[in-house]
Amino acid sequence: MASSAQSGGSSGGPAVPTVQRGIVKMVLSGCAIIVRGQPRGGPPPERQINLSNIRAGNLARRAAATQPDAKDTPDEPWAFPAREFLRKKLIGKEVCFTIENKTPQGREYGMIYLGKVLSRTGFQNVRNKQSQPRKGCGVTGTVHILSGTSSIPLKTQGTLWTHTIRSLLMCPTFRREADGSETPEPFAAEAKFFTESRLLQRDVQIILESCHNQNILGTILHPNGNITELLLKEGFARCVDWSIAVYTRGAEKLRAAERFAKERRLRIWRDYVAPTANLDQKDKQFVAKVMQVLNADAIVVKLNSGDYKTIHLSSIRPPRLEGENTQDKNKKLRPLYDIPYMFEAREFLRKKLIGKKVNVTVDYIRPASPATETVPAFSERTCATVTIGGINIAEALVSKGLATVIRYRQDDDQRSSHYDELLAAEARAIKNGKGLHSKKEVPIHRVADISGDTQKAKQFLPFLQRAGRSEAVVEYVFSGSRLKLYLPKETCLITFLLAGIECPRGARNLPGLVQEGEPFSEEATFFTKELVLQREVEVEVESMDKAGNFIGWLHIDGANLSVLLVEHALSKVHFTAERSSYYKSLLSAEEAAKQKKEKVWAHYEEQPVEEVMPVLEEKERSASYKPVFVTEITDDLHFYVQDVETGTQLEKLMENMRNDIASHPPVEGSYAPRRGEFCIAKFVDGEWYRARVEKIESPAKVHVFYIDYGNREILPSTRLGTLPPAFSTRVLPAQATEYAFAFIQVPQDEDARTDAVDSVVRDIQNTQCLLNVEHLSAGCPHVTLQFADSKGDVGLGLVKEGLVMVEVRKEKQFQKVITEYLNAQESAKSARLNLWRYGDFRADDADEFGYSR
Repeated sequence: MASSAQSGGSSGGPAVPTVQRGIVKMVLSGCAIIVRGQPRGGPPPERQINLSNIRAGNLARRAAATQPDAKDTPDEPWAFPAREFLRKKLIGKEVCFTIENKTPQGREYGMIYLGKVLSRTGFQNVRNKQSQPRKGCGVTGTVHILSGTSSIPLKTQGTLWTHTIRSLLMCPTFRREADGSETPEPFAAEAKFFTESRLLQRDVQIILESCHNQNILGTILHPNGNITELLLKEGFARCVDWSIAVYTRGAEKLRAAERFAKERRLRIWRDYVAPTANLDQKDKQFVAKVMQVLNADAIVVKLNSGDYKTIHLSSIRPPRLEGENTQDKNKKLRPLYDIPYMFEAREFLRKKLIGKKVNVTVDYIRPASPATETVPAFSERTCATVTIGGINIAEALVSKGLATVIRYRQDDDQRSSHYDELLAAEARAIKNGKGLHSKKEVPIHRVADISGDTQKAKQFLPFLQRAGRSEAVVEYVFSGSRLKLYLPKETCLITFLLAGIECPRGARNLPGLVQEGEPFSEEATFFTKELVLQREVEVEVESMDKAGNFIGWLHIDGANLSVLLVEHALSKVHFTAERSSYYKSLLSAEEAAKQKKEKVWAHYEEQPVEEVMPVLEEKERSASYKPVFVTEITDDLHFYVQDVETGTQLEKLMENMRNDIASHPPVEGSYAPRRGEFCIAKFVDGEWYRARVEKIESPAKVHVFYIDYGNREILPSTRLGTLPPAFSTRVLPAQATEYAFAFIQVPQDEDARTDAVDSVVRDIQNTQCLLNVEHLSAGCPHVTLQFADSKGDVGLGLVKEGLVMVEVRKEKQFQKVITEYLNAQESAKSARLNLWRYGDFRADDADEFGYSR
């Protein structure tokens, strides 16, 4: 306690009292106060000063509990007003005082600079009784005595009642020993001083939060702030889970204050180690794709690196069986279907998360635990908070009554970072009677497992065959072509084999040995898992094998899984596919995979095929014209057309594809083009079209061919993207088909060929025409083309204008047409049109102009 000695007068006079300084900590009565010094490394020393030569009335005192004959004593007249006068004048202020007398018992009497004011003041008002405050309201009171920091006795102004307000936190306390002495826990004295120096005998506002076991829980608000938050922020206290839920000013503020102290290791948190302290930042928070829901509290995600990781939802417990006799011991337990609400919880997570990207924030790592007599062994578990679209999945699960919140010891920090929200969600679920907390009858799932049961499978086969496409959920993937499906309408489980393909066999455990898997069997299994596991699919059942497994086709988002496996070189086409309607798609996919020479076709060598020119039988010319739409004319006078009959399908596919791309736009520069691969390309009009990569000069120059329109373009790779499977050529084949004009020769002279091409472009490009295939060739079919309105022959028109010459063919069925073409050529020659403007040049320089007679 700071002090200063002052001396005055002659050396022979009375000693001048030493003037000392201190801060008024507490006013005991109208004539006694407690003064403290400045804190230095801990709570400062204190001393009681009794005012000299005056006496104020004694305050009321309760009888000691250990003295049964003792009685309560009331306030003496004006005792309380005198004490209140001093409290308002002195509390918390620095004063000067002198000690004038000290009794043998150690009581000190002295002067304080305001002591005389009290002696000259009269007090006329007395206290009036008022009703006690109600729960949930704010009242004004005075902190009376501090026995600790977690519980604070106070007296409201103008009333006679005094009660202890318990805080919503836990501070270090003073432990009472057997001999009656008190031993402070670490930082208990500092915490008490921290609170005393701010609240003791101050006027404060009290928020009554709740009442628990006849203890009032409340919040004390000082004009300078909330003491609860300050204690937490300075590391003097910790949050209490059971009472924090009633805090009306936002529990997240208290948790944030506690987290602030933890991060800085203040006081009681000096030895604190965060549950994720050993993790890198990239391992604490990351974005991943959900691949599988293991049960109601765990998922498997795929990281950006391609690795798979199991994530457990923090601080929640999935549904479980209650009691020992709830399950028939002779029946094998199937947790997903036999535990109440386990199926609903799994389905909630599956529909919300499968195939979606989620944000993962790791809260703690639960170490591995060995097995005991009652508890099985657990491996190390990563527990995290998983959110999607800003929604905490664990909180949503608990709010629907599909999981419960785990209770922890007060000092256990391995819990969810949103633990209070989980508790609040559980309270809502209990109040509303949701799920596990419902008093309704527990839902029962009677699911028949007919996997491997030949008799049941035979009975069920005709029903599935008549049903056509049936909805199913892939529950498990055994290999690339073997799956376990759940049929929701039929409420049964079946084993399903993909038809039409021969997939590499995986490793098998046989009696006495382990059979190794064939090459690329694991890749095929991972491919199928990533594509269909726990997703909703459609299946077509065609037959079954001897073991009771169903065989058929599985469709995911409109794509055939068998075709996809063949296309990615993970399977080969089986001969049984020949009688299927998907045979052409399978063969086309297999041919494309063979050309890439990857995976199962890595060692494929194409067998040389001798080209045999077909010998056309003599027959009459077939004239069967079909409507087409001409989309592109090439420089060598070939042209591309679309079939008018499938035009509506193409328009619908393009509309759906552009809507899908608009909602999930490709990341610019993420696509790496490969020669021969189908993709999407952004045309000059800003729209996306299906295309095929033909040549790659550099990332800035990629040659693409628009498979539905026939035109070509050179684009940078940033304007390309992956073709979504739902819009691939398996769903709708390429619509642009290449043809050449029959019965004409294209000029090899550049200027002459340009004139012919320009004429054709003006006449038929982007118009509807009629097309008839005349004969086949090694390049593309040769056809005759007619205008849709006039039925005039386009090729014959080119001959009449002298832009091309006639190609003479020997087949008898074409002689009538050839004669008509030759007559038109003679007319153009006579009129000296275009090619014939210098007469008949064929005799002298036909080779120079690239023509033959």
